[in-house]
Amino acid sequence: MIKAILFDFDGTVADTAPDLGHALNRQRIARGLSPLPITLIRRYASAGSRGLLHLGFNLKPDDVTYEAMREEFLRFYAERLCHDTCLFPGIANVIDQLDIRNLPWGIVTNKPARFTRPLVQTLGLHQRAACIISGDETAHTKPHPEPLLTACRQMDISPQNCIYLGDDLRDVQASMAAGIKPIVARYGYLGNDAPPESWGADHLINHPEDLLNYI
Repeated sequence: MIKAILFDFDGTVADTAPDLGHALNRQRIARGLSPLPITLIRRYASAGSRGLLHLGFNLKPDDVTYEAMREEFLRFYAERLCHDTCLFPGIANVIDQLDIRNLPWGIVTNKPARFTRPLVQTLGLHQRAACIISGDETAHTKPHPEPLLTACRQMDISPQNCIYLGDDLRDVQASMAAGIKPIVARYGYLGNDAPPESWGADHLINHPEDLLNYI
């Protein structure tokens, strides 16, 4: 029996790719490179700064210039955090319906809290979420199960009575490791090379409101 819903944030609840992409393209333009199209950036947005810096500059975390570029990217992103970011169509209604049904819901993301919490507040969700677990608030990030298990403890719900909706393979891996039912948001960024049908999720949905039929 489903007693709670957990959501990934980027690519699941909110379309953050335009503002993430703006930060990346600002870096590229400053170095004489042409901006990348948002259609390409969306595929890498769920991977955050690591994925976007690899896309934009072929940088990896062990490269000498990576940390400086990452700090610059995050600074640019913070300066324009919620300019074009918005909820995916249908998410607002899903959350309304969960509240009506008295089903608690929360957000579990790898995004650092200094970005997650202002965004959630600006989008009007902070007082409604039963929990918000950011990427730097537990010792491990997804695909480790700890963030999801922490959310379950905060909501006092058993993992087997939760579902987790996300748009990345790491979301499915974390769900399965935590004993939570994984659902894939096919409307999200889906940045992995393997098709989402191969990730091992219980269910895939094409629109946020399809979640209401599942539960």
